[in-house]
Amino acid sequence: MELKFILESLLFSAQKPLSPSELREVFANAAEQEDADATVKSLKKIKEGELNAALEQLVKDHEAAGRSYRLACVAGSWQFVTQPEFSPWLKALVGVKARPGRLTQPSLETLAIIAYRQPLTRAEIEQIRGVSVDGVMQTLLERGLVEQTGRAEVVGRPSLYGTTPLFLEYFGLASLEGLPAADELRKIVVEKPPAPVTADAGLATNPPEQLQIPEGGDQKPTDAATQTS
Repeated sequence: MELKFILESLLFSAQKPLSPSELREVFANAAEQEDADATVKSLKKIKEGELNAALEQLVKDHEAAGRSYRLACVAGSWQFVTQPEFSPWLKALVGVKARPGRLTQPSLETLAIIAYRQPLTRAEIEQIRGVSVDGVMQTLLERGLVEQTGRAEVVGRPSLYGTTPLFLEYFGLASLEGLPAADELRKIVVEKPPAPVTADAGLATNPPEQLQIPEGGDQKPTDAATQTS
């Protein structure tokens, strides 16, 4: 039995998109069943590369067949979707799901900056846009298109932001590699604030002048917080 047909049956029956890791888990669970035959057991530890190759072949098969549906990878997960030209009849059958309003131009511009330059801080976004992005960032966070991904190793340790899987789904992208070329946006220089200077790991940040050792002496740096009058 060909691997691509096994995958086809799984994706047709699934109630949601499936990622390669989820598909591998299905193969592993199937091999553990009491009635699993040699073929099923042989696929217990199938490699992700094999899955992806079979999925890509399925994509080509369905494209060549010219069916009313196709296999698509969105945000790293695979699912069958109908072709856009059949939407009028599908809307009549299942109705139309209410979707949030369209993003404004400022929101799209800010989202594009984050998508191509992530992770970056709010201050860095404002450097590129040249305007405050407080309201826009709040909208993107509430819509689930952007999320905090960590903190920058600079003074104040501001939040870093990046896009979410929902961002990929919203724009129908398999991954960030699917973004169209935007070389000019990537080339914009962003000035980063200096990194904090510390006397030792875990200690409070000290001004640079307090970290200097006097010439000819072996005196240790003095922490302002420990000085006494």
